[in-house]
Amino acid sequence: MLTAEQKQFYADNGYLLVKGLFSREEAAAYRQEGHDLINRIYQTETVDATWGGARQISKTQTQLRHCHDVQFYSAAFSKLIVDDRLTGAAADIMGTPNVQLHHTKMFIKPPEKGSPFPMHQDQPFFPHDNDSMIAAIIHFDNAPVEKGCVLVVPGSHKLGPLPTADDGNHLPLDKYPLESAVACPAEPGDVLFFSYLTIHGSNVNVSNEERTTLLVQMRDPEDRPSKQVHLSKGQGMMLRGINPITSFIKDPVANGAGPTMGPTMGPTMGGDTMGGSQKM
Repeated sequence: MLTAEQKQFYADNGYLLVKGLFSREEAAAYRQEGHDLINRIYQTETVDATWGGARQISKTQTQLRHCHDVQFYSAAFSKLIVDDRLTGAAADIMGTPNVQLHHTKMFIKPPEKGSPFPMHQDQPFFPHDNDSMIAAIIHFDNAPVEKGCVLVVPGSHKLGPLPTADDGNHLPLDKYPLESAVACPAEPGDVLFFSYLTIHGSNVNVSNEERTTLLVQMRDPEDRPSKQVHLSKGQGMMLRGINPITSFIKDPVANGAGPTMGPTMGPTMGGDTMGGSQKM
């Protein structure tokens, strides 16, 4: 799936932007599916996923529309997360034929006021013993710098888990400003992969268009969660290959799944605290 050069780039830098993994036509269809979904949900429930730390960056009122566990609302997204192009690239990056779902989240950054994310690692939200966890951000529309594209710190995955700020799971704003990171502008159909140890964030969407993305968080099924946090109904679903841990069937919760939990719209604890909504 991935070339040797792409895999080496990921190993060195902790992230990889795969251009055109999906076609522009596919991206447009998924974008429409996602906006239709958000419009249906937000008729009865409105949840702003903006972090508390984000307000320190923007200094103004911003918004972020989102939905967790999108595969429980739309069959189109169920098909997307098992697409061979996505899971094949993930398997190459993780070095395993077996790819397991942790969770999904769709984000829409509104025009002119789409919320930023302070620099952070995903690891504090759902630590795992072997740090196999990766994120894939699928872009459904253009994500230039002015739309608040994802920012990364190349090679930061080699630093291991870092101390977080006193007021949340983001990194201290004075030590890790957004301006210190490398922008990853993307086009419809591009997918950005990165380790959950890679420092990343994003700025405010100041453009006149939405920025629409889907996050798919994946792991090696043999990598056990270090803490039982950030559980969701979809956790443990095999996206590629098999689950070689037979005890999973007997005790799914002990293996990081949350079979009794339904799909959830927004952060369960608010802000960027443990178990809340995270991502760019």
